[in-house]
Amino acid sequence: MMKDKASPTTAIDALYPRSLGYLTDYLQSLVRGRLWLQVLVGMVLGIVTGILLGPGVGWVSAATANTLGDWLAFPGKLFLALIQMIVIPLVFASIIRGLAATENLEQLKKMGVRVVLYFIATTALAIIIGLAVASLIEPGRFVDSRSLQASLGVAPLAAEPVAGQGLDIHQLPQKIITLLPANPLNSMVESNMLQVVIFAMVVGVALVMMTPTQSKPLLELLGSLQEVCMTVVRWAMLLAPVAVFGLLAQLTAKLGLDALLGMAVYVGTVLLGLLLLFLIYLLIVFLVAGQRPLAFIRAVKDVLLLAFSTSSSAAVMPLSIKTAEDKLGIRPSVSQFVIPLGATINMNGTALYQGVAALFLAQIFGVEIGPGGMAIIVLTAVGASIGAPATPGVGIVILSMVLGSVGIPAAGIALIMGVDRILDMSRTAINVSGDLVAAKLMDVWVGGSTSLHDELAEEARHEAIREKTGEDVLIRKDAEGGSV
Repeated sequence: MMKDKASPTTAIDALYPRSLGYLTDYLQSLVRGRLWLQVLVGMVLGIVTGILLGPGVGWVSAATANTLGDWLAFPGKLFLALIQMIVIPLVFASIIRGLAATENLEQLKKMGVRVVLYFIATTALAIIIGLAVASLIEPGRFVDSRSLQASLGVAPLAAEPVAGQGLDIHQLPQKIITLLPANPLNSMVESNMLQVVIFAMVVGVALVMMTPTQSKPLLELLGSLQEVCMTVVRWAMLLAPVAVFGLLAQLTAKLGLDALLGMAVYVGTVLLGLLLLFLIYLLIVFLVAGQRPLAFIRAVKDVLLLAFSTSSSAAVMPLSIKTAEDKLGIRPSVSQFVIPLGATINMNGTALYQGVAALFLAQIFGVEIGPGGMAIIVLTAVGASIGAPATPGVGIVILSMVLGSVGIPAAGIALIMGVDRILDMSRTAINVSGDLVAAKLMDVWVGGSTSLHDELAEEARHEAIREKTGEDVLIRKDAEGGSV
């Protein structure tokens, strides 16, 4: 049979991979079951249990409390390990299939450039907000740093003056080259997410430029990988309330209530910064897309509550995509590309937290951070946040890099570990809201050749075909003898 010369010859024109949004049934059941409320109850019970085991009450000896704390934290560490285990394969598969879900190369090029520039700009804005709020409130002045260090067994550290750091223009070409992974498997092992994302985008673009029949098998394999990852997420979610209970019980038993209360101003500063960032999101959506703030909040509240409960923007990607399409009116060709990409490189809530935490610890240790030091924090945090794994607790890992860039003792991280759980959940919810805002803006700025109604109708037609045939990736009839 001769191929029609007018028929599409590349996968991006002819293939229709199934949306990750179809894997939302279990996530929606968690929303209906109020997982967020279970997690909040677990937090309260964990703090109470930790107080009873801690030095303030003294019901048990310190050695016994440490042993009990380790066992109580076991479900939480298992939860974190399960989520961390699946993030790289889930993000890798979702980015590639998201590229294939775009309408054509023209839409892909426009959207790719604009969304990356938008992510970088808003990440820098988030850090600046964090630095501004922390400079204004100065949460480090409300904490007795010596008593906090003593409670954790951290020796007081003499702060060194911040050394000026400049960008060596001669090293810039080599630094850019190192962004490309010479060994992609090694990048995955080391959780170098920026290199993983770049590798996924290179593979994805190459894949959509191939003929449909050559691309289809790998896209189907990646679809199966997504299902495997979401099955592991389902197992992990069973542990979420118990995980939060155990982790907070262990940390409260170690720190004691007084130390936690002393960190209340720091926690409030981070939460205030996150609230300001969320309000800016609402303003952007209103000005650019004409979406009223209350309507936007009602549309996204379920996915934000689930993100708060799981502390992983990658784990809630299916529900984010479904929310974007069904409640925010975003084209599938936009949502299925922007949201998986945003789950990895759009960490605005985490970036804001870096700024507040860095200044908080600088105030505790007496390190003077001038305008030059703040500029270094912005540059370092932007680079570290973009491409960070979308997993619980990753903010602490990134923070160590930011602190090192301006001479703040990294041992200070131990001082904020006790309150990181509530902040981790809160900043994840902001990260997910940022992904949804980005998808809405790209839908307005880039759009597509077909209307939202037509795209959704086509998605529904494809889903009906999948129900009958069991196929995951469909090919247009006039392309390589396909079946749609």
